[in-house]
Amino acid sequence: MPAPQSFLELIKRPDPRHATITPRQTAPRAPQFEDGRFNRFLAALPPHDFSMLAPHLRTIALERGVMLHDVGEEIEHVYFPHTGMVSLVAIMQSGAAVETATIGRWGVIGASAGLGARWTVARSVVQLPGMAAWMSASQFHAAAGQSQAIRDLIVRYNDLLLAQVQQSVACNALHAIEARLCRWLLQAHDCIDGDAIPLTQELLGQMLGVRRTTVTIAARLLQAGGLIRYRRGLIQILDRKALEDISCECYAVARHNIDKIFPVPSPSC
Repeated sequence: MPAPQSFLELIKRPDPRHATITPRQTAPRAPQFEDGRFNRFLAALPPHDFSMLAPHLRTIALERGVMLHDVGEEIEHVYFPHTGMVSLVAIMQSGAAVETATIGRWGVIGASAGLGARWTVARSVVQLPGMAAWMSASQFHAAAGQSQAIRDLIVRYNDLLLAQVQQSVACNALHAIEARLCRWLLQAHDCIDGDAIPLTQELLGQMLGVRRTTVTIAARLLQAGGLIRYRRGLIQILDRKALEDISCECYAVARHNIDKIFPVPSPSC
């Protein structure tokens, strides 16, 4: 994994192709697209409550390798990914790292700031590039203080995140590497547009807490079975259904929990 960089060092002006959310005279509703390319936390808010956040949201690019938060730092900003993937990572004294949770368009980085939390408890690193909305933690906290709906959604989201961390611990301890690799690839696939995932075996090994050679063997088995195609730095999903069949139950459990909290918008939305 590349050395994390300060997010503020790499932040860019919003791409004009990606409209910044701006205030409106009537209560705006978070866009709900058929393909799900909008943050589901924001999309789940009622129009009136979303309107408390809308004037402060800005659209930005999330660059791969950027560290959004580090352990023990003050939470200054809250991020709502539309695309891309962010990992919550536990760091040992030796410098070894292992992923404890994966956050995509269903999640929020820094959500606890809305309930008054000031300090981070995990490192947050962008693993797959994408787009996100962001706002200051103080503005998010102020809006949550005025909105029961926002506070309730934060509590439910934090419960969901805790459940994912617990599922990850059980998965790492009990399931075979091939099943865990399939789970991780499916989670990554959910966070991107298309079937090509920019991942190295070294990064996969760090995220799964295993040696790179172990990932290499598992990836070769999946490639031999026609499930993926791998070349240096890029994994292409060829047979998602087969990946779901081989994956441990943890992927289905995580998807079920997410869909309970953030129902997928219907095509008519």
